[in-house]
Amino acid sequence: MYNNILIPIVFDHERDNSKGLQCAGILAGPDTEITLLHVIEKLPAYAMAYIPEDTSKNLKSELQAEMSSLLQDIPNAKGKIISGHAGRTIIDYANENAVDLIIIKSHRPGLQDYFLGSTAGYVVRHAKCAVHVIR
Repeated sequence: MYNNILIPIVFDHERDNSKGLQCAGILAGPDTEITLLHVIEKLPAYAMAYIPEDTSKNLKSELQAEMSSLLQDIPNAKGKIISGHAGRTIIDYANENAVDLIIIKSHRPGLQDYFLGSTAGYVVRHAKCAVHVIR
């Protein structure tokens, strides 16, 4: 059993977060702390000039509402929404919070992933803890 599980999640209608949550339920003990982490990618400064200021606040509050609904059915769980580069932010969070398992969803790689790499690939290559990849 793991003591501290991190599940990076994405809020979009094409991605299903339930498999990662089910996996955490199987691998978690009764006192395991589970963290759902959503990373908001930072936009370049030139793009921010064209986005109204309250848009990011509204987005964050909408994401927080979705996060709260996910957390209702998971004991010992908390949610975090932070900004940064997805892969690096997940690794940094795991290192700073003594995470011993990351459960991350991966998509089928396309040609662009072989050149750029995916977030799941970055996490697998750089994590200092166990990583469980779900397809």
